[in-house]
Amino acid sequence: MADRILAIIAAAIDEINKTREEQIPTSNVLDLCLYGDAGVFESMHLVAFLSLIEEGLEDEFGAEVSLASEKAVSRRVSPFSSVSRLIGFIEEELQLASVQS
Repeated sequence: MADRILAIIAAAIDEINKTREEQIPTSNVLDLCLYGDAGVFESMHLVAFLSLIEEGLEDEFGAEVSLASEKAVSRRVSPFSSVSRLIGFIEEELQLASVQS
C-alpha cells in the first residue's frame, strides 16, 4: 500500500512542479519535508498539494480521506514533517475508512 501512496504523492509533486519556478526536489521524496521551517510548501500551497493527493487516493483506493483535518494538524509529530510520515498517516486514514464502510 505504501508504494501506491508514494506514487500518488510523487505524481502530485510532479504536477505542482509544472507550475513552480523553484522545483521541489524529487531525488529523495520519502525524506522531503513538506511544511514547517524546512518545508517546501507554504500553507496555501500545502492545501493545494493535499487536495491533489486526496483526489489520487479516491481514484486509487475509492476512499475519501481528509488530509487537512484537525486530526492531522493536532498531532504531536506533524504528518507533514516528511513524506514518509504523511504516508503513515494516510495508511491509518485508509484503514479507518475501510473499517467505517
